[in-house]
Amino acid sequence: MILSEIIASFVDHRQAIGMRFRTEARTLKSFCRFVGDRPLPEVTADRVLPFLAGRGPVTRFWERKHSVLAGFYRFAMARGHTNIWPLPRAVPKPTEAFVPYIYSREEIGRLLDAVVLIDHPRCPIDPDTYRTLLLVLYGAGLRLGEALSLTLADVDLEEGVLCVRESKFYKTRLAPIGHDLVRILSRHASRRREGQSAESLWFLTRRGAPVTLQHAERVFCRLRVKANVVCAGAGPRHQPRLHDLRHSFAVHRLLSWYRQGADVQRLLPKLSTYLGHVNISGTQRYLTLTPDLLREASARFEHYAMEMPNA
Repeated sequence: MILSEIIASFVDHRQAIGMRFRTEARTLKSFCRFVGDRPLPEVTADRVLPFLAGRGPVTRFWERKHSVLAGFYRFAMARGHTNIWPLPRAVPKPTEAFVPYIYSREEIGRLLDAVVLIDHPRCPIDPDTYRTLLLVLYGAGLRLGEALSLTLADVDLEEGVLCVRESKFYKTRLAPIGHDLVRILSRHASRRREGQSAESLWFLTRRGAPVTLQHAERVFCRLRVKANVVCAGAGPRHQPRLHDLRHSFAVHRLLSWYRQGADVQRLLPKLSTYLGHVNISGTQRYLTLTPDLLREASARFEHYAMEMPNA
């Protein structure tokens, strides 16, 4: 069997056991194009290594490609398609750990104000729609793909609840939202065309087509420049991202709990459930330590320390 046939069999196998496996399938198709569609034993290490290396420094993407190929080769070897393991045994560490960008509330305000500055007939998303998308990402802590997959039936404005279907971990969850976000979504709903079914997507382009991930991210690259929300001296890989609005939602919620004097440890599992994480460790990766958060946590610790009885 040639490489593309074994890849198709591997993808079918993974999806048959309940995995979505879309990103991994794209990685494997890219690998096939890179090394050529040939019998698998002919794919040697001198072709695999350049595919893993890419064109830039080692990043987390190197690890993801290596992980996908390792699973593929274990599948292929178990079925007798090859007895060659061309992958490196050691996984190099990235040059630097990725740290999400936590927007300040003032920066979020600048982004929202700057939406009108990127309006152009050639821009696929009108300003009102894009502003609403930003507020949903930050106000409800959704992933970009989750927000763009919302249908009219998924948004219950009377109850103030979003139904997030089959998210990253293949689960559906309910996300309550506040009155301000309900009002914004109600205003957005009033601008939509009449006669759309409950299955119609919530976020559409000027032409009535679904807003794609690529649409939203390309517009954001222009928006952050107009709003002057950029990391000076950093490369394109380390500029603020749309997904960082979700990180900011989590950090700001934690900061708000500290300032309210709430029991943060008791509330963390609730935040984890709201974000759609399978366990609390997934949420902890979102909680980047900002100066404000550090001050509040230090003040909380000092308060507890002062109340402790003397030994």
